[in-house]
Amino acid sequence: MELIRGSSRGKSKDAKPIRTHCRDMVILPEMVGLNLLIHSGKEFESIDVKPEMIGHYLGEFVITNKKVLHGTPGIGASRSSMYVPLK
Repeated sequence: MELIRGSSRGKSKDAKPIRTHCRDMVILPEMVGLNLLIHSGKEFESIDVKPEMIGHYLGEFVITNKKVLHGTPGIGASRSSMYVPLK
């Protein structure tokens, strides 16, 4: 909160975004307009805080998992792939 209050006073265009691991912080009205980098478990994702976000948690806007994309089995992958038609 100290970093957020300090950065909101000096609102400059080239201000560095605040990096945080705190996903359970509730968005307050004084945070509107800030650029935050929130940790997703692997990397930091950028969000711009808007007035509609007030009352929600920071973690709601940064997803922690991705859709699983499995590849198709290739030739010789396993015995069960022998019956899968190739493209």
